[in-house]
Amino acid sequence: MNDVKNSVAVQSWCFRAFKDNSQVVDLLKKAGATGIELSGKHANFNDESTFDSVISQFKSAGIQIVSIGVEGYRGDEASFEKRCKFVKMAGAKRMAVSFAPEDHLNSIKMIEKYAEKYDIYCGIHNHGGYDWLGSREILAYIFKHAGKRLGLELDTAWAMDSGENPIEMAEQFVDRLYGVHFKDFVFDRAGRGHDVIIGEGNLDLKKMVELVKTKAPEGCISVIEYEADVNNPGPAVAKCVQAIQSAA
Repeated sequence: MNDVKNSVAVQSWCFRAFKDNSQVVDLLKKAGATGIELSGKHANFNDESTFDSVISQFKSAGIQIVSIGVEGYRGDEASFEKRCKFVKMAGAKRMAVSFAPEDHLNSIKMIEKYAEKYDIYCGIHNHGGYDWLGSREILAYIFKHAGKRLGLELDTAWAMDSGENPIEMAEQFVDRLYGVHFKDFVFDRAGRGHDVIIGEGNLDLKKMVELVKTKAPEGCISVIEYEADVNNPGPAVAKCVQAIQSAA
């Protein structure tokens, strides 16, 4: 069973207005989170000389780096390998990924190659209706051509943006569900999604938490993402942490 209640991480993009990682650590602790999924806003994945210092800063603060991303593969193997190396050094097992439709079969092959080399698992991030990887039909096609090193890091709000039911999406690919971005939207009259505290929008939070706890592969990560209130995200992120813990 996955320990959702006591293993809540936050996507560092929530804190993108804060460049100093000491500020990010403080925000995480105030929110009651125990882990982080690092975006490129808070780590330079192209510079290996910085890896130790970034990892040590979070580790010494008692914050676990559970994943990085979203990292796009665009045919640059050396760049992608650096990202896999960071994940390995951080003691994590997950990386959120994306890739272009052009030459996608080769992209799948290369992602799997380095995931296998560094013993990690990559989860496709479904990034809404404008993203070619946003639909269940495309994901089913991709997974027919991929081994188990490539799975899904489901974003619940962006699934809804694509017209998908995130619960059904998770159930369809549950054997490859390596992570969940717990994110919630309400939609305006133009169909645009707006972030709200998870569980206060269109996401059935309790059902999603139960699915992750009981059906997802062991080690499936739970990551809160809240993109509103850019300059003061702390209070809302803390409410998201409380919501997911209550649902668990």
